[in-house]
Amino acid sequence: MGYDTSLLYGDEKLVIDTHPSWVMMIRSVIYVLGATAIGVFLISWGGDGIFGTLTSWVGVVLIVLALGHLAHHLAKWYSTNFVVTTERCIYREGIISKKGVEIPLDRINTIFFHQRLLERLFGCGTLHIESAGELGIQRFKDVRDPLGVQNTIYQAMEDNQNRHYQRMGTSAAQAVAPSATPPAPALSVADELAKLAALHESGHLTDAEFAAQKALLLQTPDSTIDMGAIGTGAIGTGAIDTGAIDTGAIDTGGPPAGQA
Repeated sequence: MGYDTSLLYGDEKLVIDTHPSWVMMIRSVIYVLGATAIGVFLISWGGDGIFGTLTSWVGVVLIVLALGHLAHHLAKWYSTNFVVTTERCIYREGIISKKGVEIPLDRINTIFFHQRLLERLFGCGTLHIESAGELGIQRFKDVRDPLGVQNTIYQAMEDNQNRHYQRMGTSAAQAVAPSATPPAPALSVADELAKLAALHESGHLTDAEFAAQKALLLQTPDSTIDMGAIGTGAIGTGAIDTGAIDTGAIDTGGPPAGQA
């Protein structure tokens, strides 16, 4: 029974999905063979009479218990999964009642394994995963190819860290990207003079204000005046010191004061 992929998160993918090594069944098989041999012996040796009948029944019960023990361990093997994904390590076991452990890859500190002689011969071993937090060191027995699993987990940890850095870089780039629209191009001096004349004719600018702004434009042609600020009344008569402007020196287009 493979791991249920519907339990994966988002774009999480399976890297390893395996059952324990069949070596875990060796002890159960030995028990079953021994119990079956004893049961067959008791059945055949029982003979006649009450004692023989009881002996035969003991042999039958012994064989049934041995087969039940084997069936239990087969079900346990079938329902046990050691899983490595792109985000975490998962260990699940059980058919009716389940238990399991999940270790995020970014919390794993150290991985090491242990193989006895028989385990080395059959290519399995015990895997130890040390993680930060309350879990501490978790031990997983009868893992197939523990060295290969160790290397795979380390590679998955590195890939997960690289994806995390890429997400951080993308977020930072989006945060510093310019979001404002570029400013509108500055008006030319001729356009600004035309707008000043229109504001003057509509009564938004007095003669003194018009003359002062016109002189400013002609003296500094490279400067830019915020025409929106003028049109909305941001420049008032109090904002311009009309006493500081020599109105007699500015040609406003009207007749001299003595000819009025």
